[in-house]
Amino acid sequence: MKVCIAEKPSVAREIAQIVGAKSRRNGYFEGNGYQVTWTFGHLCTLKEPHDYFEKWKWWNINTLPMIPQKFGIKLIDDEGTQKQFEIIKQLVDEADEVINCGDAGQEGEVIQRWVLHKAEYNKTLKRLWISSLTEEAIREGFENLKEGSNYDKLYAAGSARAIGDWLLGMNATRLYSLKYGNGKGVLSVGRVQTPTLALVVQRQHEIDNFVPQPYWELKTLYRDVTFTVKSGRFDDKETAEAQLELIKDFPFSITDITTKNGKELPPKLFDLTALQVECNRKFSYSADQTLKLIQALYEKKLTTYPRVDTTFLSNDIYKKVPQILKGLKPYQNLVEPLLKAKIKKTKKVFDDSKITDHHAIIPTGQFQLNLSPEEKRVYDLVTRRFIAVFYPDCKVANTSVEGEVNKIQFKATGKQILEPGWRVVFSSEKSLNDDDNVLPEFVKGESGPHLPDLAEKKTQPPKYYSEATLLRAMETAGKLVEDDELRDLMKENGIGRPSTRANILETLFRRKYIVREKKRIVATQTGIELINSIENDLLKSAELTGMWEKKMRDIELGKYDIAAFMEEMKQMVAEVVMQVKRSPKKQITIVEAPDKKKKAPSKKSSEPKELLCPKCGKGALVKGKSAWGCKQFKEGCKFVVPFVFMDKKLTQKQFDTLIERKKTNHLKGFKDRNGQALEGIIQFNEQFELEFVPKQS
Repeated sequence: MKVCIAEKPSVAREIAQIVGAKSRRNGYFEGNGYQVTWTFGHLCTLKEPHDYFEKWKWWNINTLPMIPQKFGIKLIDDEGTQKQFEIIKQLVDEADEVINCGDAGQEGEVIQRWVLHKAEYNKTLKRLWISSLTEEAIREGFENLKEGSNYDKLYAAGSARAIGDWLLGMNATRLYSLKYGNGKGVLSVGRVQTPTLALVVQRQHEIDNFVPQPYWELKTLYRDVTFTVKSGRFDDKETAEAQLELIKDFPFSITDITTKNGKELPPKLFDLTALQVECNRKFSYSADQTLKLIQALYEKKLTTYPRVDTTFLSNDIYKKVPQILKGLKPYQNLVEPLLKAKIKKTKKVFDDSKITDHHAIIPTGQFQLNLSPEEKRVYDLVTRRFIAVFYPDCKVANTSVEGEVNKIQFKATGKQILEPGWRVVFSSEKSLNDDDNVLPEFVKGESGPHLPDLAEKKTQPPKYYSEATLLRAMETAGKLVEDDELRDLMKENGIGRPSTRANILETLFRRKYIVREKKRIVATQTGIELINSIENDLLKSAELTGMWEKKMRDIELGKYDIAAFMEEMKQMVAEVVMQVKRSPKKQITIVEAPDKKKKAPSKKSSEPKELLCPKCGKGALVKGKSAWGCKQFKEGCKFVVPFVFMDKKLTQKQFDTLIERKKTNHLKGFKDRNGQALEGIIQFNEQFELEFVPKQS
């Protein structure tokens, strides 16, 4: 018997249909020589400190650093998780072969391997590696199953990441909380979240300490075109006014006209970070909201695997492009011109050397109408980018006009679109020139009156980070990089992975280290004081953290030894602990206990968790008089969970579980319309409405 293990029940259902396992069993599907089961994401986690030593259960600075001799995993303490694991273990114990059908990425590999390790499975392991969930992709994947051992290095890198995060997070969080928290709460420190917070705090320091400097700009208006003095701005008013006096009574003359034809390449395909940046810029979606939306589109088979860090396609996708384009029914007016000739192939789009686990995010060629407005917007962005890369380049004319007044040189530049090319995919040709500075016809030697102007201005401080610019900063380890190609080269040293950056930001928001002020991201007093208290640069430097990320990528590629990385991490943690223990004690203002789960046992809190609405992904959930609801209800989100459902009153803990896992554990106390007692679970349907699933339904 072949046992397939997927990451979600919905994916398992798709796989079961394709391999012919059509009989539903308790926790799996069966048929045609296959059993198809699933995890619920993570079933296992790294052991907690007290699982190694009893003394590590209590928060005591004298027990730090906590460095286990050997790391272990355990099942998550949850009744549903443990029940599903027992089903999986029973199936793999009797299996001839196991097929790992988890998400094809580092985290997906770790999730599945930990479960198989816990189940003590050591027989034949195959890997289903696919980039979309369409029937064609799944069938093709099963026809080309990989050896599980091909992904051992991917698993090693994922394990190194998880253990590194445990070592630093567990030790540094206890260390800083005990040293600087003064018993008033937890100060969470993490391998990626702390350097990310440091970027925000550093930018605020730059803004707060910025002293604006005045300067003067000399311009003149000739034939409705603004010309700027070529010598640049003036730092003192007297010099600027003297220049103004020299030109105000003389005519303006055109001295040179240069026109160069150029081309603009289509924008690159999306990786996850680029998509999150664009959605934040255009629609103000948070990184986490965008990730949820593109994940939903992936699970609906409309787009490919989203947690990717490349903007390129592999060469084997080229032959599939015409069929994908034909399937994009709502975009046929844009697709038809492409299908009249051979699709162009360029290294700017197809390059196997730029592919790691997966190619860029593209549509699959399937379409359905039952999408939310938010999903439609994200799908439209992805689809138009995909169509645009096969269009011709945009041809432009860049014009530079120079002039002078009384020997003082001026200059104006403009651009005119000659052939829109790919730009028609995003807007009408008429509107393309609206935002461009199209200059009138000038003749060299012409002369005439002009209107000079001297404007006093002030230098501007750096801008606050938005979610979009902070994501870019994480991608480039804090360096300001505008060029797409250079940014691609720097991704190996970025902090965090595309799949985790959204969660890192949400963690910082949840712990009140940063807050949103419209589009600006601002550090709180707690966040600022925490970063100021950290003297070790390795904990808060985005550049140094990026170097760690590079080493983990090298582990994945077999270029770096995992044992060497673990020794580095252990040594660094020991150094940080010794440094903080010796430092003078000071108090950090804690706005709110940031992480209830990691509090010392004696510091219990009855406050409810702060949870985000699962429907809109933006509003916090609040408790009303008769129901929990979303704070975004004025903006149109109608998500509501009543306190009482089918005669059963839900506890806060049961509600929290429902939101976090999209379903409750097994519960008793429900009643039907006739008053008959029932037991089962509550879960959300696709519209995020409550539905009751009775026991053994």
